[in-house]
Amino acid sequence: MNNPNVLGLIAGGGRLPFLVAQGAKKAGLRVICVGLADNAEHGLADEVDAFYRVALARPGSWIRRLRKHSVTRTIMVGQVAKSRLFTPWRIARYLPDWRAFRIYYWRLRGKDNLTDSILCAIADELASGGIVLENSIMYCKEHLATAGVMTKQQPSSLAKGDIEFGWQIAKKLGELDIGQAIVVREKEVIAVEAIEGTAEMIERAGRFCKAGEWTLIKTSKPSQDMRFDVPCVGPDTIRSLVKNGGKCLVVEAGKTIIIDKSETIELADQLGITILGC
Repeated sequence: MNNPNVLGLIAGGGRLPFLVAQGAKKAGLRVICVGLADNAEHGLADEVDAFYRVALARPGSWIRRLRKHSVTRTIMVGQVAKSRLFTPWRIARYLPDWRAFRIYYWRLRGKDNLTDSILCAIADELASGGIVLENSIMYCKEHLATAGVMTKQQPSSLAKGDIEFGWQIAKKLGELDIGQAIVVREKEVIAVEAIEGTAEMIERAGRFCKAGEWTLIKTSKPSQDMRFDVPCVGPDTIRSLVKNGGKCLVVEAGKTIIIDKSETIELADQLGITILGC
Protein backbone atom coordinates (compact mmCIF):
# COMPACT_ATOMS: atom_id res chain seq x y z
CA MET A 1 0.00 0.00 0.00
CA ASN A 2 1.34 3.43 -0.94
CA ASN A 3 1.82 6.04 1.77
CA PRO A 4 1.76 9.67 0.54
CA ASN A 5 3.30 10.86 3.82
CA VAL A 6 6.55 8.97 3.36
CA LEU A 7 9.49 9.82 1.10
CA GLY A 8 12.31 7.56 0.02
CA LEU A 9 15.87 8.86 -0.14
CA ILE A 10 18.60 7.08 -2.10
CA ALA A 11 21.73 8.71 -0.75
CA GLY A 12 25.28 9.02 -1.99
CA GLY A 13 27.96 11.09 -0.29
CA GLY A 14 28.18 14.73 0.72
CA ARG A 15 25.85 17.22 2.34
CA LEU A 16 23.01 17.22 -0.20
CA PRO A 17 21.21 14.14 1.20
CA PHE A 18 21.14 15.90 4.60
CA LEU A 19 19.49 18.98 3.06
CA VAL A 20 16.88 16.89 1.28
CA ALA A 21 16.13 14.88 4.44
CA GLN A 22 15.80 18.04 6.54
CA GLY A 23 13.54 19.71 3.96
CA ALA A 24 11.29 16.68 3.67
CA LYS A 25 11.00 16.41 7.45
CA LYS A 26 10.02 20.09 7.62
CA ALA A 27 7.30 19.29 5.07
CA GLY A 28 5.92 16.71 7.49
CA LEU A 29 7.15 13.58 5.71
CA ARG A 30 8.71 10.44 7.13
CA VAL A 31 12.02 9.82 5.37
CA ILE A 32 13.21 6.29 4.62
CA CYS A 33 16.81 6.30 3.45
CA VAL A 34 18.97 3.73 1.69
CA GLY A 35 22.62 4.78 1.86
CA LEU A 36 24.76 3.59 -1.03
CA ALA A 37 27.59 1.45 0.34
CA ASP A 38 30.43 3.52 1.80
CA ASN A 39 29.36 6.67 -0.08
CA ALA A 40 26.62 7.83 2.32
CA GLU A 41 27.75 9.74 5.41
CA HIS A 42 27.34 7.92 8.74
CA GLY A 43 25.58 10.87 10.38
CA LEU A 44 22.73 10.69 7.86
CA ALA A 45 21.07 7.92 9.87
CA ASP A 46 20.32 10.48 12.61
CA GLU A 47 18.43 12.73 10.18
CA VAL A 48 15.94 10.17 8.84
CA ASP A 49 13.24 7.88 10.23
CA ALA A 50 14.81 4.66 8.96
CA PHE A 51 18.23 4.06 7.45
CA TYR A 52 19.62 1.06 5.56
CA ARG A 53 23.10 0.77 4.12
CA VAL A 54 22.87 -1.06 0.80
CA ALA A 55 25.26 -2.39 -1.81
CA LEU A 56 25.98 -0.05 -4.70
CA ALA A 57 25.32 -2.64 -7.42
CA ARG A 58 22.25 -4.28 -5.90
CA PRO A 59 19.30 -2.00 -6.73
CA GLY A 60 16.92 -4.84 -5.90
CA SER A 61 17.84 -4.36 -2.24
CA TRP A 62 17.15 -0.62 -2.50
CA ILE A 63 13.67 -1.39 -3.78
CA ARG A 64 12.94 -3.99 -1.10
CA ARG A 65 14.01 -1.71 1.77
CA LEU A 66 11.95 1.19 0.46
CA ARG A 67 8.86 -0.87 -0.35
CA LYS A 68 8.98 -2.37 3.15
CA HIS A 69 7.93 1.11 4.34
CA SER A 70 5.32 1.62 1.56
CA VAL A 71 7.60 4.06 -0.28
CA THR A 72 6.89 4.90 -3.89
CA ARG A 73 8.04 8.55 -4.16
CA THR A 74 11.83 8.74 -3.89
CA ILE A 75 14.65 11.24 -4.35
CA MET A 76 18.15 10.16 -5.36
CA VAL A 77 20.99 12.56 -4.50
CA GLY A 78 24.61 12.56 -3.35
CA GLN A 79 28.00 11.77 -4.76
CA VAL A 80 28.98 8.40 -6.17
CA ALA A 81 32.34 8.25 -7.93
CA LYS A 82 31.67 7.04 -11.46
CA SER A 83 35.38 6.16 -11.73
CA ARG A 84 34.67 3.17 -9.49
CA LEU A 85 32.82 1.59 -12.39
CA PHE A 86 36.15 1.20 -14.19
CA THR A 87 38.10 -0.67 -11.52
CA PRO A 88 39.55 -4.14 -12.27
CA TRP A 89 37.35 -7.12 -11.33
CA ARG A 90 34.44 -4.79 -10.71
CA ILE A 91 31.85 -7.55 -11.18
CA ALA A 92 33.44 -9.68 -8.46
CA ARG A 93 33.90 -6.65 -6.22
CA TYR A 94 30.35 -5.29 -6.40
CA LEU A 95 28.43 -8.59 -6.78
CA PRO A 96 25.61 -7.09 -8.85
CA ASP A 97 22.10 -8.49 -8.51
CA TRP A 98 19.78 -9.38 -11.38
CA ARG A 99 18.39 -5.85 -11.55
CA ALA A 100 21.90 -4.46 -12.00
CA PHE A 101 22.46 -6.92 -14.84
CA ARG A 102 19.16 -5.78 -16.39
CA ILE A 103 20.36 -2.17 -16.21
CA TYR A 104 23.74 -2.81 -17.81
CA TYR A 105 22.96 -5.60 -20.25
CA TRP A 106 19.38 -4.78 -21.25
CA ARG A 107 18.44 -1.16 -20.54
CA LEU A 108 21.89 0.11 -21.60
CA ARG A 109 22.30 -2.34 -24.48
CA GLY A 110 23.39 -0.45 -27.58
CA LYS A 111 23.73 2.77 -25.63
CA ASP A 112 26.72 4.66 -24.20
CA ASN A 113 27.85 4.74 -20.57
CA LEU A 114 27.50 8.49 -20.17
CA THR A 115 26.05 9.69 -16.89
CA ASP A 116 22.58 10.52 -18.23
CA SER A 117 22.24 7.14 -19.89
CA ILE A 118 23.19 5.26 -16.72
CA LEU A 119 20.97 7.33 -14.44
CA CYS A 120 17.96 7.10 -16.75
CA ALA A 121 18.43 3.33 -16.94
CA ILE A 122 18.56 3.14 -13.13
CA ALA A 123 15.41 5.30 -12.88
CA ASP A 124 13.56 3.03 -15.32
CA GLU A 125 14.58 -0.08 -13.41
CA LEU A 126 13.49 1.43 -10.08
CA ALA A 127 10.15 2.39 -11.64
CA SER A 128 9.64 -1.21 -12.72
CA GLY A 129 9.87 -2.10 -9.03
CA GLY A 130 7.40 0.58 -7.95
CA ILE A 131 9.94 3.25 -6.95
CA VAL A 132 9.45 6.52 -8.83
CA LEU A 133 12.24 9.10 -8.78
CA GLU A 134 11.08 12.68 -8.30
CA ASN A 135 12.58 16.14 -8.76
CA SER A 136 15.66 16.08 -6.52
CA ILE A 137 15.49 19.76 -5.54
CA MET A 138 11.84 19.89 -4.44
CA TYR A 139 12.72 19.86 -0.72
CA CYS A 140 15.80 22.09 -0.84
CA LYS A 141 14.80 24.93 -3.16
CA GLU A 142 15.99 27.54 -0.68
CA HIS A 143 19.54 26.44 -1.53
CA LEU A 144 19.22 27.15 -5.26
CA ALA A 145 21.48 29.77 -6.83
CA THR A 146 19.80 33.06 -7.70
CA ALA A 147 20.51 35.34 -10.64
CA GLY A 148 23.10 38.07 -10.24
CA VAL A 149 26.05 38.59 -7.91
CA MET A 150 25.41 36.85 -4.58
CA THR A 151 28.55 38.07 -2.82
CA LYS A 152 30.01 41.42 -1.84
CA GLN A 153 32.89 40.86 -4.25
CA GLN A 154 31.97 41.90 -7.80
CA PRO A 155 33.44 40.15 -10.87
CA SER A 156 36.51 41.81 -12.32
CA SER A 157 36.68 42.95 -15.94
CA LEU A 158 38.88 39.90 -16.61
CA ALA A 159 36.23 37.61 -15.13
CA LYS A 160 33.42 39.25 -17.10
CA GLY A 161 35.24 38.56 -20.35
CA ASP A 162 35.94 34.98 -19.33
CA ILE A 163 32.29 34.41 -18.40
CA GLU A 164 31.07 35.70 -21.75
CA PHE A 165 33.62 33.51 -23.52
CA GLY A 166 33.19 30.36 -21.44
CA TRP A 167 29.46 30.07 -20.74
CA GLN A 168 28.44 28.51 -24.06
CA ILE A 169 31.47 26.22 -24.01
CA ALA A 170 30.40 24.88 -20.62
CA LYS A 171 26.85 24.45 -21.93
CA LYS A 172 28.14 22.52 -24.94
CA LEU A 173 30.05 20.13 -22.68
CA GLY A 174 26.83 19.55 -20.76
CA GLU A 175 24.96 18.88 -23.98
CA LEU A 176 27.53 16.21 -24.83
CA ASP A 177 27.27 14.83 -21.24
CA ILE A 178 31.04 15.15 -20.74
CA GLY A 179 30.99 17.30 -17.61
CA GLN A 180 29.38 20.33 -16.02
CA ALA A 181 32.29 22.69 -15.44
CA ILE A 182 35.26 24.43 -17.03
CA VAL A 183 37.98 26.79 -15.83
CA VAL A 184 38.78 29.87 -17.93
CA ARG A 185 41.43 32.60 -17.79
CA GLU A 186 41.98 35.32 -20.40
CA LYS A 187 39.49 33.55 -22.71
CA GLU A 188 41.51 30.34 -22.63
CA VAL A 189 40.06 27.07 -21.33
CA ILE A 190 42.46 25.89 -18.62
CA ALA A 191 40.65 22.74 -17.50
CA VAL A 192 37.54 20.72 -18.38
CA GLU A 193 35.59 18.51 -16.00
CA ALA A 194 35.11 14.88 -16.99
CA ILE A 195 34.82 11.69 -14.94
CA GLU A 196 37.09 12.96 -12.14
CA GLY A 197 34.58 15.57 -10.93
CA THR A 198 34.79 19.29 -10.20
CA ALA A 199 37.03 19.07 -7.12
CA GLU A 200 39.89 17.32 -8.93
CA MET A 201 39.45 19.58 -11.96
CA ILE A 202 39.94 22.64 -9.72
CA GLU A 203 43.20 21.19 -8.38
CA ARG A 204 44.36 20.50 -11.93
CA ALA A 205 43.56 24.08 -12.92
CA GLY A 206 45.67 25.31 -10.01
CA ARG A 207 48.64 23.30 -11.27
CA PHE A 208 48.27 24.52 -14.85
CA CYS A 209 47.53 28.19 -14.09
CA LYS A 210 50.00 29.44 -11.48
CA ALA A 211 49.00 33.04 -12.23
CA GLY A 212 45.59 32.41 -10.65
CA GLU A 213 42.71 34.87 -11.09
CA TRP A 214 40.76 32.29 -13.07
CA THR A 215 37.00 31.71 -13.29
CA LEU A 216 35.14 28.46 -12.65
CA ILE A 217 31.94 28.09 -14.70
CA LYS A 218 29.53 25.33 -13.68
CA THR A 219 26.25 24.86 -15.52
CA SER A 220 23.38 22.42 -15.77
CA LYS A 221 22.94 20.42 -18.93
CA PRO A 222 20.74 22.05 -21.60
CA SER A 223 18.22 19.22 -21.13
CA GLN A 224 18.90 18.79 -17.40
CA ASP A 225 16.85 16.02 -15.80
CA MET A 226 16.10 17.47 -12.38
CA ARG A 227 15.68 14.00 -10.91
CA PHE A 228 19.43 13.54 -10.69
CA ASP A 229 22.93 14.94 -11.26
CA VAL A 230 21.89 18.54 -10.54
CA PRO A 231 25.10 20.63 -10.30
CA CYS A 232 26.20 21.50 -6.76
CA VAL A 233 28.79 23.78 -5.18
CA GLY A 234 29.46 24.55 -1.55
CA PRO A 235 32.00 25.57 1.09
CA ASP A 236 34.53 23.00 -0.11
CA THR A 237 34.32 24.51 -3.61
CA ILE A 238 35.13 27.97 -2.23
CA ARG A 239 38.07 26.71 -0.15
CA SER A 240 39.46 24.83 -3.13
CA LEU A 241 39.14 27.89 -5.36
CA VAL A 242 41.16 29.95 -2.90
CA LYS A 243 43.79 27.24 -2.49
CA ASN A 244 44.25 26.85 -6.24
CA GLY A 245 44.10 30.47 -7.38
CA GLY A 246 40.48 30.81 -8.51
CA LYS A 247 38.73 34.14 -8.06
CA CYS A 248 35.23 33.81 -9.49
CA LEU A 249 32.55 31.09 -9.36
CA VAL A 250 29.77 31.23 -11.95
CA VAL A 251 26.76 28.91 -11.65
CA GLU A 252 23.40 28.57 -13.35
CA ALA A 253 20.61 30.32 -11.47
CA GLY A 254 17.63 28.16 -10.54
CA LYS A 255 19.41 24.95 -11.54
CA THR A 256 22.45 24.81 -9.25
CA ILE A 257 22.33 23.90 -5.58
CA ILE A 258 24.59 25.90 -3.27
CA ILE A 259 25.15 23.59 -0.32
CA ASP A 260 24.46 25.44 2.96
CA LYS A 261 23.87 28.53 0.84
CA SER A 262 24.17 31.31 3.45
CA GLU A 263 27.33 29.78 4.95
CA THR A 264 28.89 29.33 1.50
CA ILE A 265 28.22 32.96 0.51
CA GLU A 266 29.55 34.21 3.85
CA LEU A 267 32.72 32.14 3.40
CA ALA A 268 33.16 33.51 -0.13
CA ASP A 269 32.85 37.06 1.24
CA GLN A 270 35.50 36.34 3.86
CA LEU A 271 37.90 34.89 1.28
CA GLY A 272 37.30 37.39 -1.52
CA ILE A 273 35.58 35.06 -3.98
CA THR A 274 32.82 36.23 -6.31
CA ILE A 275 29.74 34.01 -6.76
CA LEU A 276 27.58 34.90 -9.73
CA GLY A 277 24.34 33.30 -10.93
CA CYS A 278 23.64 33.46 -14.68
